[in-house]
Amino acid sequence: MNVMDLWKSTGTGPHAGQPVSHVGAPLDKAAAAMILLHGRGGSAPDILSLAEAFGRSDVAYLAPQAAHNTWWPQRFIQPVAANQPYLDSALDTVGTLAETLVAADIPREKIVLLGFSQGACLALEFAARNPRRWGGVVGLSGGLVGSDDEFGLRQGSLAATPVILACSDRDAHIPLLRVRMSAKVFEAMGAAVDCRIYPGMGHTVSMEEVGLVRDLMKAVTLAA
Repeated sequence: MNVMDLWKSTGTGPHAGQPVSHVGAPLDKAAAAMILLHGRGGSAPDILSLAEAFGRSDVAYLAPQAAHNTWWPQRFIQPVAANQPYLDSALDTVGTLAETLVAADIPREKIVLLGFSQGACLALEFAARNPRRWGGVVGLSGGLVGSDDEFGLRQGSLAATPVILACSDRDAHIPLLRVRMSAKVFEAMGAAVDCRIYPGMGHTVSMEEVGLVRDLMKAVTLAA
């Protein structure tokens, strides 16, 4: 799939004006859409390289670029205030992109949020702060943002949104307990949670995880 810059982010704060890259179906012909969020030190084209493996040419895949290749400066398990204003700007970037898709007649039930590492944390955090029925949420090596006292304080219903959390049991960047507790938070919010822990996998994306996403995208595109 050829990558093209579709537009500049219209969000606010440090990430405003960054490029949004797009592969796959044009918005006016897409059966569904996926917002892909790269990790710290990564890029939008990097994470878009996963799109071909998901096997859906009828899906619009869009990836916003973080300023300086990072969504926020500190670890995701630090207090929320330690990562401002970058966190709010990152969330606004995702939100404005989702609204752009809705304006293109792609309903939220057909929008999947996916991220890896820091991008996974962003995808999960956005969904928890914007509870409603989404097409799906995929956190590959990530968890909800905030300190131990903050991250579990959530309200609202995700209305059976499929949520996939997948991580290694030995990830140097992502505490296993935070992944498991994030899954419990999403369950309490009414999501249909699939939490997968892989022994010794490390900080990467596995082919099994790709298969899970492929199955999710098939279900989302075929749903009425």
